Parts: sequence; structure tokens; C-alpha cells
Amino acid sequence: MKIGSVDLGNLPLFLAPMEDVTDPSFRFMCKKFGADIMYTEFINADGLIRDARTSVAKLNIFDYERPIGIQLYGHEIDSMVEATRVATIAKPDVIDINFGCPVKKIANRGAGSGMMRDVPKMVEMTRQVVNATNIPVTVKTRLGWDESSKNIIEIAERLQDVGIAALTIHGRTRAQLYKGEADWTLIGEVKSNPRMTIPIIGNGDIDSPEKAKLAFDAFGVDGIMIGRATYGRPWIFKEIKHYLETGEKLKPFSIPEKVELAKFHLSKSLETKGDKTGILELRRHLTCYFKGLPHFKELRLKLVTSMDPLEIISLLDQIEEKYADFSPDEIINPSPWAY
Repeated sequence: MKIGSVDLGNLPLFLAPMEDVTDPSFRFMCKKFGADIMYTEFINADGLIRDARTSVAKLNIFDYERPIGIQLYGHEIDSMVEATRVATIAKPDVIDINFGCPVKKIANRGAGSGMMRDVPKMVEMTRQVVNATNIPVTVKTRLGWDESSKNIIEIAERLQDVGIAALTIHGRTRAQLYKGEADWTLIGEVKSNPRMTIPIIGNGDIDSPEKAKLAFDAFGVDGIMIGRATYGRPWIFKEIKHYLETGEKLKPFSIPEKVELAKFHLSKSLETKGDKTGILELRRHLTCYFKGLPHFKELRLKLVTSMDPLEIISLLDQIEEKYADFSPDEIINPSPWAY
């Protein structure tokens, strides 16, 4: 599969752009375990052109991360065009337009999935962004605004016609947010549409190697994007690739192995963000590494309140000692997103 001249190989796996999740330290972990292409946290176009510190910082990418994409969102065409020019200077391999974020404060002002209520503006914004850069432009979107307006087939054709290099589709409407099951049938219909020639990437509910194989086999997508299932589980890319190649499941990671990975992730977070921010932004991941362990509440509370790197390492050592002989089969998975 190719996006422009970027060759991702066969059956590529994408790390979804996620706010407060896909920072440099987490991207390092996902790359380590085989993510074929990653994205920075998504960036507000208005913030970027105002030179807002947090937005500009998200442009920081490293050569070892390549290929890597930068995703932009906004509700004004001029701002998106200017932000595209700024992002181009950072030299990502791909620039992605976010037409999929369902968060109320974004969608209700016409950005993210809110743009699905104004398809002509969506298409015109995309056309102008494509023309503003020499980097391949892709789009991520949803099936439609709600159940009565699942217009992704029309949208896909029109976006292709204005020059995007690939399309990622999340298998829910904006109204669904992340509730219910993702509907991959419409994603498959877009892929099988004879009018479509660009790669189609499917997204939604891929949290196991078996689901990934089914998505490739049953719906014919060119690639799969994984989001929430990567929380505390950056090795999911390795699990899926191993299963696709061998038909066998990878041996589960032991608690000592997870502790070592958590320590390594901590070191990368401190290296890229400093002690305070590095610790605060790592908390989401640290607890997810050990989600499902019984009698974990006390240690979990300490993990999410400590601001001392040495204390966090000590807590991780305590987890290893307490659960060293704990079988992965004994982990309690309260939901499909237990990781």
C-alpha cells in the first residue's frame, strides 16, 4: 500500500492520532512494536497559526518515527490552509485532515466530524489544503453525522476527486460517539466501490489480532488504524502482525515484562517532556499497562498521584514483586478496552 510515494508495505497498521496520547514517548513505544505509520496528536489549526506553544510543540517529529503524519483540524478554510503551510515546514510524510473527531466542543463549531453537516465546505476545504502543500494529504472521517445521514460513499468519491491520497473511515456516525459496535460493512462498500482508486483504511473496535484479520479478509481494506486499544498495549501491533503471518497468537506479556516496558516508557516520557509534564502525561498509560489486575486499587492510586520518578520506579518494582507469578489468563477484563 502506498500513500503518494510513501510505501507502507502489505496490510499496514496505523497508530491513530489521539490527543494527550500519541506524544513522542508513546509513539516510540508503538514504533518499537511495529506500527507502520504513526500520527502526532491532532493539532488545532487556529492554535498553530497563532503560534500557540502547545500546538507548535506537537509538530516535533523525529527521523526514527518515519513515516509519520500530522493531523490538523479546524472549521475555517483559510486557517486550515495556513496551518497546512506551517505543518509542511515540519516535513511530515503525510498531512491528515480530521473530519472525524466527535467531541462536542469541536464538532459543534463545525470542525472534526461537524464538517459532515456541510459536505460542500468539507470538499472545498480539502481541495484547498491539497493545493497548499506538496505533501500527500489524507482524510479521516466517519460514516456520517447520524443514522439518517450515512453519506460516506458520496463523501469518499468527492474527497478523492479533489486529490486526497488515502481515506480513513471510522465505522460509526458522529451521533454514536464511541458507543455501540463499529459498522465495517459501509467501510467495505467504500473499498469495493469501482469509483475508488485510493487506499481505504478502516478504523473502529480493532482490539485483537482476530478482529484485524477479519477486517482485512472480509472488508478488503488496505490498512487498519488502531486507537483506543493501544492504551497501555503498544505491543498490539506486534500481536496482530504475528497472527497475520503465522495464524498463531503471540505469547502474552508477563507482569515483569510489562514492568520493564513501563519503566522504559517512563524514561522516554521524562526525556521528551521533562519531569512534571512527562509524569502527568504518562499516567494514562501507566495504569493501563496493569489494568485488570486484582487488588490493584492502592498501587494504582499511588501511580496516578506520585510526581517523583524514583517513587514511580519503586511502585513499578512493587507491582513486579506482587504479581511476578501472576498468569495473564487470570487478568480480569471488564470490557473490550481493558488495556
